[in-house]
Amino acid sequence: MAPQEEIRYKRSRFSTRLPVNRRYTYSHFWLLEAEPCLWRVGFTRFATRMLGDFVELGFEAQPGAAVSVGQAIGWVEGFKALTELYCVVNGEFVGGNPALDDDITLSDTDPYGEGWLYQVRGEPEPESVDVHGYVEVLNLTINKMQETMGDTDG
Repeated sequence: MAPQEEIRYKRSRFSTRLPVNRRYTYSHFWLLEAEPCLWRVGFTRFATRMLGDFVELGFEAQPGAAVSVGQAIGWVEGFKALTELYCVVNGEFVGGNPALDDDITLSDTDPYGEGWLYQVRGEPEPESVDVHGYVEVLNLTINKMQETMGDTDG
């Protein structure tokens, strides 16, 4: 498999590599069109860092169910937080990543690869952005965090 094109991002105490061939959301999910109109969805490295090590993942949406952007479709428990899992695609829920049943740590160790969360057949969130747009999202997010913590060395 050929290496994927990436953009390196570093700001304050956070650094990552962002695959160029994805869409990204303001809620720190990535979307990859696995086949026409079938979107694979995962957490970005920033999201996994905020959640901490994953402990458990569950879905309330069943395969074949109609889902919409913003709908709670499941939950994820991380070492630092328990959070609802929201859909970022309008369409039909295809299902969760079966590999996570065997190894939940894939979401932490390989968030842009084998650690994807779920798939939906449909149309991605209209506000999703390309990798350059997501760099701006990260900059704004880190700025807000630094303002909240009184940290300006970013």
